[in-house]
Amino acid sequence: MKFVVINGSNLNLLGIREPEIYGSRTYAALVEMIKTHAKEKQVEVSFVQSNHEGDLVDAIQQAYFDKADGIIINPGAYTHTSIAIMDAVKAVRIPTIEVHISKVSEREAYRQVSYIREVAEETIAGLGFEGYNLAMDHLIEKLGEKK
Repeated sequence: MKFVVINGSNLNLLGIREPEIYGSRTYAALVEMIKTHAKEKQVEVSFVQSNHEGDLVDAIQQAYFDKADGIIINPGAYTHTSIAIMDAVKAVRIPTIEVHISKVSEREAYRQVSYIREVAEETIAGLGFEGYNLAMDHLIEKLGEKK
């Protein structure tokens, strides 16, 4: 299986940005944790992080051309604003799980809106970094059921 992990705006600042919400671990630590889990699960994983909406759309489309089996996405603030990212996920029809490090449902009112949720198989929020590994496990299970 081949998965793409896509992270949006400001996730490159993990460890610096609001550690009381996102914790003190860095983006590099997140990537290493996911790589370790993927290796244990025998999953090929690649990563994209960008602060630019179009780059995230391009990454979703590239996942289709690269024949990815699944997408794990944390669009960052684009969760609440980007119909373009939602449309890209809808277009490629790759099983996608939305992940958020914080409990967005308990934060500001504008964070309650998620366009990506409409096209994601599932949303995992508030479990910190571990939410990414859980998303991977859910995709593995879902894809295994289809075979």
